[in-house]
Amino acid sequence: MRVEHGYDVHKLVQGRDLILGGVKIDHETGLLGHSDADVLVHAIIDSLLGAACMGDIGKLFPDNDDNFKGIDSLILLKEVCNHLYKSGYRICNIDSTIIAQRPKLNRYIDSMRENISRICCTDIECINIKATTEEKLGFTGRLEGISAHSVCLIDKE
Repeated sequence: MRVEHGYDVHKLVQGRDLILGGVKIDHETGLLGHSDADVLVHAIIDSLLGAACMGDIGKLFPDNDDNFKGIDSLILLKEVCNHLYKSGYRICNIDSTIIAQRPKLNRYIDSMRENISRICCTDIECINIKATTEEKLGFTGRLEGISAHSVCLIDKE
């Protein structure tokens, strides 16, 4: 069994969609990044890659490669899952936290869980997503960005 933590952060900007867990969130700003900047999926990817000792998201999908410009991060997650499965790993569970002062995310969480469980070929009960604020402290509290943490457990089949 292998456990790993992943973390990601992206800056909030005008003129971009806010995508979290593959769900388009109704909000006046979105996240800046080379891909769709889905901070939640990126943290999950890093936790999975780390647990399997396969590097990190930047190693597999460099931000200077135009093949990944604007790409849906769920496509990247699918690719990571394929690497894991080909190496004999199975995803046991994923637990993630999104840190954002705004918008409120509770109504989107179930859709995010469904997307991630579908892409990872896991039961939805194996995917947990929480959202919290930082009580208006730090860069997330000042609405400058959104961050996410993820912890996963994988094992060899």
